[in-house]
Amino acid sequence: MRIMTLTYQSEIGPLTLIENHGAITQCRFAEALPKAEEGPVSPLLQEASRQIGEYFQGQRNVFELPLAPVGTAFQEKVWAALQNIPYGETWSYQQLAESIGKPQASRAVGSANAKNPLWILIPCHRVIHASGDLGGYAGGLDVKAKLLNLEKKWR
Repeated sequence: MRIMTLTYQSEIGPLTLIENHGAITQCRFAEALPKAEEGPVSPLLQEASRQIGEYFQGQRNVFELPLAPVGTAFQEKVWAALQNIPYGETWSYQQLAESIGKPQASRAVGSANAKNPLWILIPCHRVIHASGDLGGYAGGLDVKAKLLNLEKKWR
């Protein structure tokens, strides 16, 4: 199966979804990814688009999609743990590190968090500094704040 893409016009800007071998492998701002030719839209990309729309309308707080982010074993462990952060809540980098059994690795966890290729679908925006500061976000702090506020609104 070839790689398929779809650009979804979201409330935070255009998101490009990439499907490879029957799973979503990336979801990022369209300009953050290389230009790809869009062809026929697969049922999986249609479903992902529908679920993202429901998320932005407050009708979905858990995604039910096959996800296949590609990273190191440590990154994939962090990304799996991100999916345990409840909708509308935040964890500190330290809490995330503790959740994977690496309490001394909060900086490494932050680095893995920043490399998450599945924005929104794997909720890296829910991780903040222990002080309450937002920390960083590959999509920009304004987008992170919008996503957190959206979740608090619909919670």
